[in-house]
Amino acid sequence: MYNASELKVGKKFLMDDEPYEVMSYAQKVVGRGGSIITIKCKNLISWGTIPKTFSDKDNFPPADISMKSYDYLYNDGTNYMFMSQETYEQVELSKDTLWGAEMFLNDGDKVKLQEFNGIPINVELDPSCALEVIETPPGEKGDTATWGRKPATFTTWLVIQVPLFIKVGDIVKVDTRTKDYISRA
Repeated sequence: MYNASELKVGKKFLMDDEPYEVMSYAQKVVGRGGSIITIKCKNLISWGTIPKTFSDKDNFPPADISMKSYDYLYNDGTNYMFMSQETYEQVELSKDTLWGAEMFLNDGDKVKLQEFNGIPINVELDPSCALEVIETPPGEKGDTATWGRKPATFTTWLVIQVPLFIKVGDIVKVDTRTKDYISRA
């Protein structure tokens, strides 16, 4: 059991039988009355973020969250298939469960899945990934007065702004957290 004062940033705990991760933590000491702990936590299943206030006497059980290595295999439009690198068993996750991570998945990518009580609930991506440009307008010569940018569509149907020199067929690195162009791969 975690005491409320042990719920530091990144700690995973159970509240109302659902797993949460602490996003921010603040503690206020109130004289003889103990402490008031204020946290912002993210539900690891619904991805909702909520603020909560606790007494330093409140206790919470740890969440049974583990990370396992998987290979991304393919998708059928609504479900995404992954294969465990340890047991070779296949797991199917719906698009709703991925919360946008599907825009960065290429066939054969190695990913980590968060599991809650042995059931995969989320995909953890690397900070950047390499994607191939399948559609982008040609850059206009001399159109660089303001760090020119243009839209580019990738094989995963992600659309972001890229520099004017990027062409169809180029492989570029994209930041998976901010969906920004990083560099050519």
